[in-house]
Amino acid sequence: MRQVLDGTKITPRAQEAIDRFHPIIVSEIQQAIQTNEWVIVGMAHNIPVIKARKFLEEKNISFKYIQHGSYFSKWKARLAIKLWSGWPTFPQVFHKGVLVGGFTDLKVYIKHTKTL
Repeated sequence: MRQVLDGTKITPRAQEAIDRFHPIIVSEIQQAIQTNEWVIVGMAHNIPVIKARKFLEEKNISFKYIQHGSYFSKWKARLAIKLWSGWPTFPQVFHKGVLVGGFTDLKVYIKHTKTL
């Protein structure tokens, strides 16, 4: 398991700052993965994101795509998503509310998942 700082080791002031760090962005992702079978979270001009989207399109799998910025914008919003999910890169692919991983993980997942 990924190690996460124990909540007893965070001051109340620091916890407030954590809680205020782009909660609307995180809520948007949570809502999307609750209401869509497939969700891809990404950013503009990112080749693995483009490949993941194209891969699902070629498989005729419909998905919700959420884009936050590019290499030059909205890095803090993307950081909030990474902190929430624990996944360090984009895309972040979710199936039925479960984090699949990135593009490479998506290909393996599709190959080994019989019930799509």
